[in-house]
Amino acid sequence: MLHGTRRKQAGSFDDASHLTVGVLSRKNEDDMDTHPLGQPIARGRTADVYAWEERYVLKLFHGWCDRASIECEARIARAVHAWGLPVPAVGDILEVNGNTGLVYERLDGPPLLEMLQRKPWRLCEYAKRLAQLQVELHAVSVTAELPAQRQRLESRIRRAAALPADAHAGALAALASMPDGEQLCHGDFHPANILMTPQGERIIDWIDASRGNPLADVARTTIIILGCTQSESSLHPLRKVLIRIFHHTYLRHYFFLRSRGWEEYRYWLPIIAAARLSENIADVEKWLFGQALTSRPMPRLRSDP
Repeated sequence: MLHGTRRKQAGSFDDASHLTVGVLSRKNEDDMDTHPLGQPIARGRTADVYAWEERYVLKLFHGWCDRASIECEARIARAVHAWGLPVPAVGDILEVNGNTGLVYERLDGPPLLEMLQRKPWRLCEYAKRLAQLQVELHAVSVTAELPAQRQRLESRIRRAAALPADAHAGALAALASMPDGEQLCHGDFHPANILMTPQGERIIDWIDASRGNPLADVARTTIIILGCTQSESSLHPLRKVLIRIFHHTYLRHYFFLRSRGWEEYRYWLPIIAAARLSENIADVEKWLFGQALTSRPMPRLRSDP
């Protein structure tokens, strides 16, 4: 179960906008520009994470992240926390050392990715748990005004500079043929965004969350995980094999728990690859490009048995 919640219908952002998160206090604004942060405790593509006071962390975004996206993450994080989902509480948006940051509750525990590296013999167990958590998220029907998944994907495909004009058109036509959804989709669901705390798993990094089709969300997870095996960096062949086994186990268990949609999921894969090209990840660009070129509109599919 999603820790403590039985609801399958999520409320509006307004319902969560007055959420009080412990004592997430705002420091004196005069001190923000020169606040000593020390070394980050985690680094990411969009932000680095620093210890903040005693019980919190500061997610300090890189300069290229616009404030509107950060404010959107804060609204989404407050909403999903208020709905009772296993996520950290969120506090203020701050300006620190010239960048914008977001204060979160501090969680003690390594990412699932780190646990996989420490205990590879538990690979299948962890893969099944990843699938179960995602199925539980996808059971939440969203009535709040989260960003629409389709609009986000369309915008990213249009920004994918590596795609020639005809490939843009093909990916957009394929996207137009896909069904919408009203479920909560994380948008960046992979082992590095699951923290293993003493209180259970906690899902972090909600900046890409949207209201949409769960199968597109699963396809995004696939593209992220399998992309690691296609990276041009020197990854040991055995690690690539283990990643593929992990992904196979995750995907098999997801469709065991949520049996419909396999054929549709496969149509989502090249669309998601085309959208991921907008992130300009050099190591996997060639592979993503090849995947994106297979985009085609989905025919009217018969219902899965």
